[in-house]
Amino acid sequence: MAEEAKKLSGYAAVDNHVQNHQVVGVGSGSTIMYAVDRLAERVRQEKLNIVCVPTSFQARQLILQHGLTLSDLDRHPELDVAIDGADEVDAALTLIKGGGGCLTQEKIVAGCAKHFIVIADFRKDSATLGQQWKKGVPIEVIPMAYVPVSRTIAKRFGGEAVLRMAVSKAGPVVTDNSNFILDWKFEHAHNWKEVNTAIKMIPGVVETGLFVGMAERVYFGMEDGSVRVRDPPVN
Repeated sequence: MAEEAKKLSGYAAVDNHVQNHQVVGVGSGSTIMYAVDRLAERVRQEKLNIVCVPTSFQARQLILQHGLTLSDLDRHPELDVAIDGADEVDAALTLIKGGGGCLTQEKIVAGCAKHFIVIADFRKDSATLGQQWKKGVPIEVIPMAYVPVSRTIAKRFGGEAVLRMAVSKAGPVVTDNSNFILDWKFEHAHNWKEVNTAIKMIPGVVETGLFVGMAERVYFGMEDGSVRVRDPPVN
């Protein structure tokens, strides 16, 4: 059910937001695989001229496996659209990202795009952050700083920030940037814009998995086979 929902959201985003002669940011994770499938299909069928910029080693492999044109931010610092998944989306389109550990590159690529479009299945849809996603906010840190950063976050914002441990490797997860990840398990809702800025100011923090005011639209694949579209609330 969830896989079909991921596919629906990925196809909807590519069909509605990708046009000929565009530079496209390709996100990371399990949902993006369906979007890249659809992108490759459209490139072949419609003979589109598309250039892809990856957000991770995984995204890079996906682009190459599908025979799509690979580029980077050195050659294409401005993207027409970036499409990526999310671990959780709240009512205001604030996202938690980084469950797969690629939050820093994902945020850089999203920030370079004129339009940032998010795809997700129905399980990622929450009224407030933390409702569905229980693993906390990922925070990429310089390795030598992980203890002081984790202590500072717990002291200032409550909850606990835990070093993410690897599964098929002894010791911690190491990101594509050779850094560590803290998962901050917060206890209550915060003003995410303020908290994001405050955490980023802690020495040793590289980036947070809070994406505030970045997503322009979210496509949710639903259980009944439909796609729900959410745009940011009008202030």
